[in-house]
Amino acid sequence: MKERITEQSIRLFEKKGFSETSIQDIVDSLGVTKGTFYYYFSSKEELLMDIHRGYIDELLVQLESIFNDSSKNYKEKLFEVVFLLLSDIKSRGSAAKIFYRELSNLNEEHSALIISKRDQFRLNIEALIKAGIENGEFRPEINASIITFGILGITNWSYQWFNPNGSCSDREVAEIFVEMILKGIQVNQ
Repeated sequence: MKERITEQSIRLFEKKGFSETSIQDIVDSLGVTKGTFYYYFSSKEELLMDIHRGYIDELLVQLESIFNDSSKNYKEKLFEVVFLLLSDIKSRGSAAKIFYRELSNLNEEHSALIISKRDQFRLNIEALIKAGIENGEFRPEINASIITFGILGITNWSYQWFNPNGSCSDREVAEIFVEMILKGIQVNQ
């Protein structure tokens, strides 16, 4: 039931927004009582935090898996990171929208925790860029921090416009993005 409440809440938050969606809206759409909701969540804000934490924790686990894959070079790992963020829109697009759009509705303590995890995700990508520089795959003079923000900017905003059922697949869009990125940061060979 907790998963059903979460999934339905994501749909409602995406459609109406967090502030405009009431607990009554959530329970009515599921045909359950408020007591059922309060059995799993103490508040709507706790539910939102659960959505945020689930979203970023899953991304961090997948990112770690990419980084630990010793069979791939840094260019390939960069592709995997970009592909992860785009394919995640395909599989968890509504949760992505909630993650990026509704952060301001978390209380200060919850917001700080999510921002910390989001920062860790960014710093991990920055470490990948720096390792690619050290390994000679990326140009030595680039600013890894700014490149990382650029990568996150183009991928994170994709949830606004990317249609996984459109003319380009998530893999094709990832390939286009990575080609654009690499032509700017890889060592000319």
